[in-house]
Amino acid sequence: MTTMTQSLEDYLEAIYMLIADGKPAQVRDVAKLLDVKMPSVVKAIHELKKLELVTQQPYSPIELTAKGERLAKHVLGRHTLLRKFLMMLGVSQKNADKDACLMEHILSAETLDKIRSYTEKTNK
Repeated sequence: MTTMTQSLEDYLEAIYMLIADGKPAQVRDVAKLLDVKMPSVVKAIHELKKLELVTQQPYSPIELTAKGERLAKHVLGRHTLLRKFLMMLGVSQKNADKDACLMEHILSAETLDKIRSYTEKTNK
């Protein structure tokens, strides 16, 4: 059985970001965005298909299912929140983005909620 891993979340987020930017989510574009080899993307797409998060016809762009889009938005939301929080602390955007990518997979829902509350309260 395929389970959702940190790596698969990253692939899903990358696909979502490409589509949100109005670009077709091609294997080569996902590979470039994540700085990985195309065979790695092909393998991840296969796993995401098993989880019913994406669809792809041969030689066509990758598309998100409704379930995949919901999960991708959730993953991107965590990443965005953490990047914003780290930048509020004075971390550079480059490092905040990199660190948010690592943190988004390991923090508990409670911790994320507290960070969300803090950033909303601080921005008022």
